[in-house]
Formats: sequence, structure tokens, C-alpha cells
Amino acid sequence: MNEQGGKMSERKYTESHEWALLKGDTATIGISDFAQKELGDIVYVELPEVGDHAQAGESLGMLESVKASSDFYSPLSGEIVEVNSELESQPELINQNAFEEGWIAKIKISDKSEMDSLMDEEEYEAHCQEEEH
Repeated sequence: MNEQGGKMSERKYTESHEWALLKGDTATIGISDFAQKELGDIVYVELPEVGDHAQAGESLGMLESVKASSDFYSPLSGEIVEVNSELESQPELINQNAFEEGWIAKIKISDKSEMDSLMDEEEYEAHCQEEEH
């Protein structure tokens, strides 16, 4: 999947279907399009608090859909500097556009090298295909 203009995304992914997009030392994070499709219609989002410390691989909050509840895991470690408060009243934004309006939080990361352990778009697509079989 290419972004507009044919440029490959700089977005990185976890095996548990979270994404991170790094700009400077701050990463915007959310769940992938694959994950939102698997969850179905999201009806509630439990957001982390600004100022909380995120640890890579640990739960940051919860997503509730018509099918199930699921923890949302932080792809990176650092301090939560912003949350998408629009999701409190409009959780469906994740279903409508998981990569733009549906972002969940922004983290000032403490270790840029953690980005290296995440999958790029091509690796992530292969991972999703394996899960579907």
C-alpha cells in the first residue's frame, strides 16, 4: 500500500497491529487498518493520560468494539505528550481512518533505536497475510 504520491510510508508496525510514525523525537501511534477491520465497529476507546510513561509492548489503553474488547499496546517507550480526545466522543474515527483521524496518542520517545525493532509496511503486510491463513 502506497501513500499519496507513491511514496512508501515511514510508518512502522508491531506484530500486535499497532503503528508508529516518527517525526523528530515524537511518534504518533494508533492501530492498523487490519486491526480495526478485525475488531469491527469500535464503540469505546480508553485513552492513556498525558504525562503517563509508555513502555514498549505494554498496554496503554483499551478498545471496545461490538465484537470484543482489546488492549492497545505501545509500540515504543516514552512519555505520552498528547492524546486524541476526539476518540472519546467519536471512537468510530478509528474505523473510518485508522492512520489519520483515528490516531490514538503521541509519545515523546526515549529510545529511537526501538523503531528498528518494528516492521516496515512490506514486512507488516506479509505478517497480516500469514495471520489470515
